[in-house]
Amino acid sequence: MGAIPTQRETVSRASGAPAHAGGHPQAYATLAGGSLAPGAARDLVRTAFDEWTGLGLPWARELGGRLAEDAILVVSELVTNAVVHAGTDVDLVCRLEAEPETDTCAVVVEVTDRHPSRAPRDGGSPDPPYETPEYGRGLRLVATLADAWGVTYRRGAKTVWARLPARPVDEYGDSREPWDADSGPPVPASPLAFAEAFAPEARSAAHDRDWLGRGALSFLAEASDLLAGQLDEDLVAALTGQLIVPRLADWCAVWLEDELGSRAGWDDGPGPRLARAWHVSENHVEELRRALEKDPPRPPEGPDSGPTAHPWPGAALGSHGAALAYRLVAGGRPLGILVIGRAGLLRFPDEVTGLVEDLGRRVALAIGAARQYARQATISAVLQRGLLPGAVAEIPGLRSALVYEPREQGGPSGDFYDLFPVGDGRWCFAVGDVQGKGPEAAVVIGLARPWLRLLAREGYGVADVLDRLNQLLLDDATEAADAAARAFVGPAGPGDGPQTRFLSLLYGELVPFDGGVRCTLASAGHPLPLLLGPDGGVTTVAQPQTLLGVIEDATYVSESLDLWPGDTLLCVTDGVTERRSGSRQFDDGDGLALALSGCAGLDAELIAERIRHLVHEFGGRPPEDDLALLVLQAE
Repeated sequence: MGAIPTQRETVSRASGAPAHAGGHPQAYATLAGGSLAPGAARDLVRTAFDEWTGLGLPWARELGGRLAEDAILVVSELVTNAVVHAGTDVDLVCRLEAEPETDTCAVVVEVTDRHPSRAPRDGGSPDPPYETPEYGRGLRLVATLADAWGVTYRRGAKTVWARLPARPVDEYGDSREPWDADSGPPVPASPLAFAEAFAPEARSAAHDRDWLGRGALSFLAEASDLLAGQLDEDLVAALTGQLIVPRLADWCAVWLEDELGSRAGWDDGPGPRLARAWHVSENHVEELRRALEKDPPRPPEGPDSGPTAHPWPGAALGSHGAALAYRLVAGGRPLGILVIGRAGLLRFPDEVTGLVEDLGRRVALAIGAARQYARQATISAVLQRGLLPGAVAEIPGLRSALVYEPREQGGPSGDFYDLFPVGDGRWCFAVGDVQGKGPEAAVVIGLARPWLRLLAREGYGVADVLDRLNQLLLDDATEAADAAARAFVGPAGPGDGPQTRFLSLLYGELVPFDGGVRCTLASAGHPLPLLLGPDGGVTTVAQPQTLLGVIEDATYVSESLDLWPGDTLLCVTDGVTERRSGSRQFDDGDGLALALSGCAGLDAELIAERIRHLVHEFGGRPPEDDLALLVLQAE
């Protein structure tokens, strides 16, 4: 991942000069879609207002003061909204227009993102943890400050615009005109006028019915979209709180059972944990959490039962109100309980209870999906650890360095490596790549790696190890891989025959001697290793041969070379050589050899890290294939 841009890098272009035929000044910029964009946008508007004020335009006397503050606030909110919810670069235009009828001016703000399929949302969500948190206050504030605003859709882009008129200073409550001693100073505009834009709307049963009638389906659709694909159950609980509060309740809480509890039942398991407590007032969150943890809810009777009354946490909230508990069930398995509460009610309106019940079903499905993903990720991680060596052997007179990056973090990869002692002063190394990914590839690796170690320790030479491994793969790996495929996918259909799994492998034997290391190696359909000399010269080692598991009775040959102090052998998988940037590959034009030649004089660890860095930087996106490289350097 590239470095987070500085604020200077965030703005690609800005201008305060007149930019259209009408001669009206405007500032514009393209902002990188990250956490620095709102701050850069605010700086741009401040600079533009300073420049415009200096132009001395007769119809732009009201540029200072509140108009500038309003423009900065609206720009900040719209850019934050675009960054958080669209996630693309943002085009910002801030334009000054004349108002001939009133001899004043207005500021027009336009914020364009490249993700038009998602409408702007009324509210914000937290940035990823590695970014500076910026929270959008939503379009309600924009509607409060602007006399007109809207959304314009074009092919490939969406623009949210707002028009802010200049008002006479007395409307802002900051008039500096002399005031009469008898009447006193002018009363400033109440700050609550702007705070009301952030406050929850006043609710009543009539309001609930009106909003539910108009917006319930949109609310559920938006909730489904927000919860879909979330892979962490605690994040699902947090999002649930933001969906419910303050629109449907003053507070809510989500209890989650652990896997044992959901399988054994509430009474037999360790009990639920309070995953999230959310209140419309941040000041009450911790008190609410403490009160709820002392008195966890009991599950309603029966998996299909509706909401039941829950005791009001008066110790934390003081006031009286209504609270309901909903059981979260997915696939017939209880996953937890959702509790909502609202002050000042004897009971929730039926419209609200029904809507929360529908939302609860979606929350339960999202929690169930997140848990299934977590189980699969755990299984994959355990499987992956079993397919790789616990430690890399240390070899006298030789330094080694390794980079191993599976595309699916924690999941079984098609690449593998090994470096192990075989006795009698010999060590062996292997770098391989299995056709395919996932459990089928894991089965082949699970067979190939132990066979390599067994054959090497039985005293077979490099070529003989490949001969026998090829035959073993043809005899056994196909049947084992097909069995794994049927276990994960289902029975084979008519005409589905055995699927051969190919294996490319670079395998070698290392024997240290006084002053160097003897290396015997062979490549079976694998990218050929490169030898880097102390002078920076790079040569290819070994000859290409057939993949393992393809041709029966194939015969392999090996080659030998001596590694002298300063010599470095680089072994990689095709995740390195075939790394793409558009139509180009990393190894086009001997790109890997050129990269390695620039590593002369570096030790093994630095060479491995430099090649890894160059491979990542070659493409604009993260690698799409597993990546493994092994560096062996004679000391």
